Amino acid sequence: MLSVGIVGLPNVGKSTLFNALLKRQAAYVANYPFATIEPNVGIVPVPDERLEKLAEITKIEAKMVQLPPVKPATVSFVDIAGLVKGASEGAGLGNKFLSHIREVSIIAHVVRAFEDASIIREESIGVKEDYEAIVTELILADLQTITAAQSRVKRFAKEAEKTAVEKLFKGLDDGIRAAQITLTLEEQEFAKTFFLLSGKPEIAVLNVAESDYSEEKIKSVTDQYSKLLSIESDKIIVICAKIESDLAELLEKEQKEYLADLGLKTSGLERLIRKAYQTLGLISFLTCGEKEVRAWTIQKGMKAVDAAGVIHTDFTKKFIKAEVIAYPIFIEDKGWKKSRELGKARLEGRDYLMQDGDVVEFKIGA
Repeated sequence: MLSVGIVGLPNVGKSTLFNALLKRQAAYVANYPFATIEPNVGIVPVPDERLEKLAEITKIEAKMVQLPPVKPATVSFVDIAGLVKGASEGAGLGNKFLSHIREVSIIAHVVRAFEDASIIREESIGVKEDYEAIVTELILADLQTITAAQSRVKRFAKEAEKTAVEKLFKGLDDGIRAAQITLTLEEQEFAKTFFLLSGKPEIAVLNVAESDYSEEKIKSVTDQYSKLLSIESDKIIVICAKIESDLAELLEKEQKEYLADLGLKTSGLERLIRKAYQTLGLISFLTCGEKEVRAWTIQKGMKAVDAAGVIHTDFTKKFIKAEVIAYPIFIEDKGWKKSRELGKARLEGRDYLMQDGDVVEFKIGA
C-alpha cells in the first residue's frame, strides 16, 4: 500500500491536515511542540469517480436490486510528530520519528506559508529556513547511517558497493540529498538497502492562509515558492489545512459547493493523493462484478500476470488470460455484454502492460 509520511517543523499544520484526511479529529492537535507523541496512521480512500459509474452499470447489467459495494484504492498516511533542529542528534523526539520516516514510500513535507500571531512558531523562522531545516536533518541522519556502514563495507563489500558508499558519504557531507547523488544502476540497488531518508521522493506541501486559497492564487504561490525553495513546481501542492479541515465536516454535495465558491475544482487533499500517485509512478486498474467494484494500485509498467497477483498471489501461477476493456469504452458500451458483442473486449497475455483505468477480468486456471 502507498504510504505517505507527513513531516515538518512543529505547528505548521501537519495534524490539522491529517485530521482532514481522516475526516475526523483523529490526531491530537495542540498548539505546542510534540503534541503528537506517537505517529498516527490512517487509511484514506483514493478519490476515483470511475468506481461509482462502474457500480451503476454493474447493477443494471447484473439486474441487481442494490449497487455492489465500492472499494477504492487506499493510501496510508502517517502523521509524524514535529521535528526540530538537531533531531538527527536526538534533539526533541528526533531519533524516534526519523525512524518512522524510513517506513514510508514518500514524504509530504508541510511548510507554513502564512503568518498567525496566535500560533506558536516553535523553531520556525521563515518558509525557506523552515524547509531547509528539515531537509538538513534528513541529510545528517543519512550521513550517520553511511558513516556507520563505511568500515563494514571497506572490509567485505563488492567494488560497486564501496564506490556507492564513497559517493554517498561525499555527497551527504557536502549537504546534497541522497536522491540527487549520481550513482550507477548497481550502486543504486545497493543504496536502497540503507533506506536513506533524503533519498525518498518528496512533495512540498505549502499550507497557506484562507485568503490565498483560490485557483489563481495557488498558481502564483506555487511559482513563487518553486523559485524560493528551488523545487520543480510539479513537486509542490498548495493547501489550506484550515479549509481542508472545514471541508471534511461537510457532506459531499456541500464540499463541491464550498470548493466552487473558492473557484476550485478539487480539494487540496485530492491533489495531494494524486500527486503522490504520480510521483511514485502508480496507476489503478479496475474490476467490477456483483460482489464488488474495486480499484487496485499497481506500478506503472506492470505486466498483467503480476497485476493478477495483486488480487491474489495464486493468480500469478494460475494466470491464463486477462480480458481487458479501456474504461471509456466500457462506459460507452454500458458493460461487458455489449463490449464483448462488438469485439471490443480484448484477451491479453501475461506480458500485457497494464494501463491506468483498464477494466479487467482475469481468467485463472484451476
